[in-house]
Amino acid sequence: MKVAVFDTHPFEKEHFTAANAFFQHEITFFESRLDIKTASLASGFEAVCSFVYDTLDAKTLGILREQGVKLIALRSAGFNHVDMASATSLKISVVRVPEYSPYSVAEHAAGLILALNRKLTRAATRVRDHNFSLEGLVGFDLHGKCVGVLGTGKIGSVMCKIMAGFGCLVLAYDLKEDPNLLAQGVKYVSLAEIYQQAHILSLHLPLNSKTNHLLNANAFAQMRKGVMVINTGRGALIDSQALVLALKTGQVGFAGLDVYEEEEDVFLQDVSDQVLKDDLLALLLTFPNVLITSHQAFLTTEALDNIAKTTLKSISDFQHKRPLECLVRWDQVGK
Repeated sequence: MKVAVFDTHPFEKEHFTAANAFFQHEITFFESRLDIKTASLASGFEAVCSFVYDTLDAKTLGILREQGVKLIALRSAGFNHVDMASATSLKISVVRVPEYSPYSVAEHAAGLILALNRKLTRAATRVRDHNFSLEGLVGFDLHGKCVGVLGTGKIGSVMCKIMAGFGCLVLAYDLKEDPNLLAQGVKYVSLAEIYQQAHILSLHLPLNSKTNHLLNANAFAQMRKGVMVINTGRGALIDSQALVLALKTGQVGFAGLDVYEEEEDVFLQDVSDQVLKDDLLALLLTFPNVLITSHQAFLTTEALDNIAKTTLKSISDFQHKRPLECLVRWDQVGK
């Protein structure tokens, strides 16, 4: 099957090429992001492979369909960047990668906690400058602390287990309780109770109309003074303006962010020779108690292998009219 892969990065191209030795699709890689301006590049392709920063709105989808595209394969679990109503009306099937490596994201979240708590970035920089002072590097024991995990799907459940391994009291919030986590001592409580008790809050929720800006000024005001907030989910789960204000007052003591609500124009790019136009992001980068990574949490060898294999298998299943295990269904939209 002829496949156009958009927004391709060098770190993933080798994994797709290796996996395709088995599937034998005819793949063309494009560095350009997919949007209304670049959709014409998909002419002659039956399938398009898209990343999270591509714009799959009604107009872009219309152009793709006119050119013969019948399948969109997302290299992501999330699909909030796709106009699913338009895709359905145009009879374009959309598949995703619902699970690439929950360990990669959860372990990165734990890494952000450790780096912020023990001030590892500051310590490493200081030692490189031959400053071996320990002043200002005091952290706290994770053992015995309360960790709130919002969302206990594949990633959130791994995060619960990791933090339980540190000896933390783990409180969880989700619409559906996981009996395996309950058996391991995780306690499901309300958002209000998590806000009141958690020393550390980690976000692993999907982005939809109900979770957009879930952490806002009102939510921050309910939290324990000096709480650590970790977000490896979706950037817009947090109201960035409210986060800045909460950091300024000390209501939020630490923030570890692998995602940011306006990240599309900056993340996964080298803009080191440019002026950063996003004032909020620039301000967040000035805080010594904020650690930001560039949508890096998924980036492990295992995850990249799984993304490539799952995506190419879905394309093969579509080609041979087999059931699509990773099809995005209407009952998932908005959840």
